[in-house]
Amino acid sequence: MADRVGDHGITDAELKNLAPKIQAAWEAVEKNPPGFRKLPYNTRLADEVDVLASEIAERCENFVVVGIGGSALGNIALHSALNHPCYNEQLRPPRRGPRLFVPDNVDPDRINGLLDVLDLDDTVFNVITKSGGTAETMSEFLVFRDALARKVGEDRLTEHIVITTDPEKGELRQIVQKFGYPSLPIPPDVGGRWSVLSAVGLLSAAVTGIDIHKLLQGAAEMDKLCKRSDKLWENPALTGAALHYLMDKAKGKNIQVMMPYSHALRDVADWFRQLWAESLGKRLDRAGKVVHCGQTPEKAVGATDQHSVMQLYIEGPFDKVVTFLTVDEFATRCEIPHAFPEFEAVKYLGGHTLNELLNAEGKATELALTQTGKPNCAIRLKKVDERTVGALLYLLEMQTAYAGELYNINAFDQPGVELGKINTYALMGRKGFEAKRKEVEQAATSDPRFVVRT
Repeated sequence: MADRVGDHGITDAELKNLAPKIQAAWEAVEKNPPGFRKLPYNTRLADEVDVLASEIAERCENFVVVGIGGSALGNIALHSALNHPCYNEQLRPPRRGPRLFVPDNVDPDRINGLLDVLDLDDTVFNVITKSGGTAETMSEFLVFRDALARKVGEDRLTEHIVITTDPEKGELRQIVQKFGYPSLPIPPDVGGRWSVLSAVGLLSAAVTGIDIHKLLQGAAEMDKLCKRSDKLWENPALTGAALHYLMDKAKGKNIQVMMPYSHALRDVADWFRQLWAESLGKRLDRAGKVVHCGQTPEKAVGATDQHSVMQLYIEGPFDKVVTFLTVDEFATRCEIPHAFPEFEAVKYLGGHTLNELLNAEGKATELALTQTGKPNCAIRLKKVDERTVGALLYLLEMQTAYAGELYNINAFDQPGVELGKINTYALMGRKGFEAKRKEVEQAATSDPRFVVRT
């Protein structure tokens, strides 16, 4: 607020002036609730996922999520937050399930590297794409399916492949129906970046031993909190949306940095980056007016990035707002021993814990930003567990939905992404895109004046 960071902070008057718009945003989301709001209450799906996950975990040592973007980042965030930080390196037990791999790209070295180390007899692949036409996911599917067929045989592919896709539409659903792969549904009204609490994120979580019912419980508790009030400081998601909207529109802070002071939450920042950018980065508002709106979300990790980008954040341009994610109680405690008493730069650390040090660095960084007039806020978790992580992810989804209303844009489409997809289809020779291919190839030709050859 302005009383802490001066001219770059939000004033009470600015919040008061925005109050009608804030209430309208809350009412719009209540009147036309987005599809993801049903997910925390779908305990029947969670039961179905648990049964399938138990069967998978019993018969394999490796579980590979074949997806990209919203079909991968949520899986990674849940795994990082709720499993052991060296989960794949653990023996089983104490490891609670098969090793988890989420390549999240079509880099050939990454995919071939996975095939080099996986025993395909002991591996299950979860292919995730709602449309069934995602080029990256379907390409990986073809590569992994071919490798499996050669190793275990065509007749055993259904033991090693699980499909998560639209319940009725799309070519991947047709493949399921024709070849009999086990499958889970993605709700038609839930887009990829909003799908972490659907089968998209729940299956890999359950396979690796995460309690998905508690995850949904935390999300449901946050949903009830959001439903209950249209008042700032009572509805945390509405508060976050309003503050970041004002930071962007009134204060020129068009970059939002999410900075977890928790290794467990570092990948939540990557997941949120897609959610915030793809939802709010729009050329047109709902009236068709060109607005080019949206904050650019960035990720930093405390305390690591105090030694890289913090210099920029503190002394650089006044174009950022930093959101800290902090944890009161870590899963473990690590004592710092006493040693080298003759050296003061070392001596004072003894008797403390790494827990104290990391949280002290977080508080110190918040204060340093505030002292230099750089706006920041914090989301504080008592601890990281299924319930709090479910609540956190849902909070950020609701914050994004409210922000879409404040900006008066459609937070649930991604027209800018489609152009790149069309160009890719053309370059890869997809039927129906022949004319487009010629256009793209001509446009993509490099101007020799700007090519540096070595």
